[in-house]
Amino acid sequence: MARRSTRLSPSAAQSELAEALTALRTELGVPSTYPADAEAQAREASVAPLGELPDLTALEFLTIDPAGSTDLDQAMHLAAHDGGFTVHYAIADVPFFVAPGGALDAETRRRGQTLYAPDGRIPLHPTVISEGAGSLLPGEVRRAFVWAFELSLEGAVLATSLTRALVKSRRQWSYDEAQAAIDGGTAPDALAPLPAIAAALLAQEAARGGASLNTPDEEVALTPEGYGIERRVPLPIEDWNAQLSLLTGMAAAKIMLGGGVGVLRTMPAADASAVAAFRARTELLGLPWAEGVEYGEYLRTLDRSAPKALAVLQAATSLFRGAGYEAFDGAPPKQSVQAALAAPYAHVTAPLRRLVDRWGLVVCEALVTRQPVPQWARDSLAELPHIMASTSSLSGRLDAGALDRVEAAVLSGRVGDVFDAVVVAQNHTRTRIQLAEPAALASVEGLVGSPGDTLRVRLVSAVIATGVLVFEVAG
Repeated sequence: MARRSTRLSPSAAQSELAEALTALRTELGVPSTYPADAEAQAREASVAPLGELPDLTALEFLTIDPAGSTDLDQAMHLAAHDGGFTVHYAIADVPFFVAPGGALDAETRRRGQTLYAPDGRIPLHPTVISEGAGSLLPGEVRRAFVWAFELSLEGAVLATSLTRALVKSRRQWSYDEAQAAIDGGTAPDALAPLPAIAAALLAQEAARGGASLNTPDEEVALTPEGYGIERRVPLPIEDWNAQLSLLTGMAAAKIMLGGGVGVLRTMPAADASAVAAFRARTELLGLPWAEGVEYGEYLRTLDRSAPKALAVLQAATSLFRGAGYEAFDGAPPKQSVQAALAAPYAHVTAPLRRLVDRWGLVVCEALVTRQPVPQWARDSLAELPHIMASTSSLSGRLDAGALDRVEAAVLSGRVGDVFDAVVVAQNHTRTRIQLAEPAALASVEGLVGSPGDTLRVRLVSAVIATGVLVFEVAG
């Protein structure tokens, strides 16, 4: 993993940053404490008997998440055999803990999803559920929706099943730990097949014409030394793990479309003019997208650490727009495909952190078991696209605002310094730049250079309260 980080040590700037982040939450209307009645319902649900369910605790499930995670939605058990692979993927049974029509249900619909900020997480569910009784923590018997897939050696889905059952994770792995175990040949049998399974599923994605950006991330980190910014390229295991989630989401979409009811995660295909403009941009950057090469295959060939590749990936975001949700009860929606995956897809693998997944899971279970879809779910399907759109907008504004303020705080003591940067995009009046160190995105007034060019810029000012950075070209 490529990683660079810059940290802000405790100081007056750190205090000013804390105030700025608090003010950002207030400005955006981010929820704070959980209502007492909803919290009480969560506590009551967290101690309820698990009930009679099929017992799959003999399967040695494991989880893979960022280090320190406690809201664990997914656990896996993998096996390789002569004919292919068997994947068991357990998803936390959040619907068990949320009574339809109650105070907890109402508050989760208001929140929509877990929000992440440098100064703390704002959970979708009270922590007694999201980090306790509902989380697939190691050594604990938990309720789960267990998806089982039989895959060919080439990654084709041969059979799918869905069972509400009792499971027990044996170990919580961080991404770093799991990557090291696989690379070192010490991964347990339930984890070791992951690279081969993911490779097969990625081959299926390529054959469909699917694509993924997988751009380097600029992340806010908090350590005892203070806030900082880290630039990181995802570990291979993060992409491998994501393939299991995508596999499950595509299976869920197929079930919903077959049953005539559900909610899909959709994204329209880019129009011909956008594709042509992107192809022209790749040629100008010296990394041409050749005719006859699939879009996804082209993106997979890019060296994500190269300056020109960063500019290409920034330009590629123009083709990954318009994602949303489509609820239906009867005829399928006109837009039923997630264009980046080149297949129908649904969100069902993160119910602790995302509201819509609760509906997807209960709808799929009902359809698979040939039971009526719960009336509460059917009646409220149409609400979900609006709820998820509004809370996703809030999440995006919180992410961007927090990152801007942390970047300003990290750079506040360096006004007048000169930095190396790469031009990643331009509009009619401004040039968007990526600093080499620290990891920060910013803008320069006017059109300076071209996307992919390197240049030197001087920091003119950094305002922590608003997160505004002003740069000028040096020399």
